[in-house]
Amino acid sequence: MSRKYFGTDGVRGRVGEDPMTVDFALRLASAAGRVLAPEGGTVLIGKDTRLSGYMFESALEAGFVASGVNVMLIGPLPTPGIAYMTRRFECDLGVVISASHNPYDDNGIKFFDGEGGKLSDELEARIEAELDNPVLTRASRSLGRAMRVDRSRTAYQEFCASTLPEGTDLAGLKIVIDCANGAAYKVGPRVLADLGA
Repeated sequence: MSRKYFGTDGVRGRVGEDPMTVDFALRLASAAGRVLAPEGGTVLIGKDTRLSGYMFESALEAGFVASGVNVMLIGPLPTPGIAYMTRRFECDLGVVISASHNPYDDNGIKFFDGEGGKLSDELEARIEAELDNPVLTRASRSLGRAMRVDRSRTAYQEFCASTLPEGTDLAGLKIVIDCANGAAYKVGPRVLADLGA
């Protein structure tokens, strides 16, 4: 099966142009819910810090909840963090809203399976095949629920810290911050001075 929207790393494009529109994100969540969690389940949604991420987060949330999938919103976190937390929370799938190092005006939507791995080409093709169907809205008693789990991000920080060899002298480590639309927060001059940068 050929794929029209999914590329090598999810769906990407310029915000406001097909396919990166609110309507498409809503339909994509509905289609993904039907394919990946047809009996309900849970999805973790995270994002980078692009302004358009808020818009796509809301559209995805609505599409998943309408299709009967529970949604956990974790907020800004690097892509590997979403994969890790998807597995840690034992979710059925994960979604990260990010276009990595593409320009700020772009954005993307990438899916993970319950193990935090990339979806197969076959699953992506099945999701695309569902995009032409109307958005599914289940009866009230069968709708999904949404909750914020922002404070759980510390579990990923703890995991990252645990990967350092025991006895590592943290004072001697250098920190590199990638500010190219990633999930890093703004750092002021005083913080940089404290870091010795």
